Amino acid sequence: MSLKETIETEYKNALKSKDKTKISTYRLILSSIKDLDIANRSGPNKKETDDEDIKKLFKKMVKQRAESIEIYKNNNRTDLLEVEQNEYDILTSFLPKQLSEDETKKICEDLILKLGASSIKDMGKVMGELKKKHSDEIDFAKAGIFLKQLLNK
Repeated sequence: MSLKETIETEYKNALKSKDKTKISTYRLILSSIKDLDIANRSGPNKKETDDEDIKKLFKKMVKQRAESIEIYKNNNRTDLLEVEQNEYDILTSFLPKQLSEDETKKICEDLILKLGASSIKDMGKVMGELKKKHSDEIDFAKAGIFLKQLLNK
């Protein structure tokens, strides 16, 4: 079953159980997927939307939610924080589990040794290798920070 079909099934289950939070989140997700479908069909590189496209969309949506959560925490907006947190939890349930900061740092250190990277100039090479091997499981914003720290020594 494709990711889109799974989401549609979850949406139907949420409708049956009358879970307002899930209903609104799944509607938001399905709407975003439909927008992505339209963009993929109308652009110069016409193609069908696949699971990888949807995962990229989810990563973008998760990042937006995480930023909003931070803002709401800083401004004590618990009402809005709860909504964003619920959306964040639902979105992340469809993505592969992200590695922890310690695991990410360890992978970065190992890759630097393996590739013989010695300065910040080698960061692109290391980042390219990270994306090849760990594209679904690493937060590249954090990995970039770790690489800068490790390569600036």
